[in-house]
Amino acid sequence: MRARATRSVAYALALAAAACSAAPDVAPAVGSRAPEYGARSLSGDSVSLADLRGRAVLLNFWATWCAPCRHETPFLQSLFARSASRGLVVVGVSMDTGDARAQVEDFVREYGVTYPVLVDPQMRGMDLYKVIGLPASFLVDRDGVLRWMRIGPVSETDKEFLGALEAVLE
Repeated sequence: MRARATRSVAYALALAAAACSAAPDVAPAVGSRAPEYGARSLSGDSVSLADLRGRAVLLNFWATWCAPCRHETPFLQSLFARSASRGLVVVGVSMDTGDARAQVEDFVREYGVTYPVLVDPQMRGMDLYKVIGLPASFLVDRDGVLRWMRIGPVSETDKEFLGALEAVLE
């Protein structure tokens, strides 16, 4: 009986040690493969980064209540309109929680958004990409490699972003 108890304690300690030594949960890094992610569009279709392989993707996490998100959306829309023919897909992902579908649809109409908009009320994308604030954008090349990222708004005067964008569109 005592041997069984000793084995049980040893087993429990081994499990605890393994859990503590597991690889840390790290944020995605430029130059590494972008974490696989997908969500539902406003029309209910499933969309994933894997579906968009072969195209450059600007993955943008945002929310209807976020003032900087509202400020950057017209630029993202104009960028999509100008660069879609060169292979760019802007994918906006709403991080609005609960039943915010109507607010997201209103936002899309108000800003004339024509790029794909996904909804992620459980904010899985924020967890996966280690997003600590909105907006957050991730530029993924045609092979699925993360080439640029930013927590905070993107603007038309951002030379670092524009340079990275040109590189993935070439």
